[in-house]
Amino acid sequence: MTDYSNNTFEASIASNFIRSVYSYMFIAMAISGVIAYAVGTNKLLFDQLFMTSDGGTSILFYVMLFAPLVISMVIQWGFQRLSMPILLALFVAYSASMGSTLSVIFMAYSTQAITFTFFVTAGAFAGMAILGYTTKTDLTKFGSLLYMVLIGMILASILNMFIGSGMMDWVITIIGVFVFTGLIAYQMQQLKNVANSPEFSEETRNKLALIGGMQLYILFVNLFLTLLRLLGNRD
Repeated sequence: MTDYSNNTFEASIASNFIRSVYSYMFIAMAISGVIAYAVGTNKLLFDQLFMTSDGGTSILFYVMLFAPLVISMVIQWGFQRLSMPILLALFVAYSASMGSTLSVIFMAYSTQAITFTFFVTAGAFAGMAILGYTTKTDLTKFGSLLYMVLIGMILASILNMFIGSGMMDWVITIIGVFVFTGLIAYQMQQLKNVANSPEFSEETRNKLALIGGMQLYILFVNLFLTLLRLLGNRD
């Protein structure tokens, strides 16, 4: 005889986990968006924070540029030892530092281009997230391949900093669109598996929801920036 009450309870837990993941993602987007807009549309504030008196880039900008990478590594590698309040504080710091760095896009692109690209990104993200959550196909090998391509893209981008090839930059950008959209589907399937797994405690699930939200946020931002390079007209 099927235990419907138990199935309902497990479905509720899975649903709450996915809801928490997206809540964290939206919180990160809200914090980053507000800070990016506030700093990026105020040239005086931007210059005070990130420019030196002789017109160079300040140390603070580089601190904010690399801070998200350091914080994300601390969160993902140390989440089992860190308490939830500390993880939340790091998560907010991560979102704020990302926002300050993203403020530069308001210097390079029009608000109209940024808004249009944001909605295009949101639509692509939603479609791939639904695909990743509903597909019966195991995307594990697909995800591993995409991460390998991503590493290749990073190395190629570093190389192109010295070469300065416009064609290579365009190719890397096009590949990036496919890589990040594919990774969204893969990551969503991984989160679904976590949501339906009974092996995690409530505290661990809460921590994993925060990490999942951060991972989806990172993919959204990278897809957004990649599409902005293709769709946005520089000021």
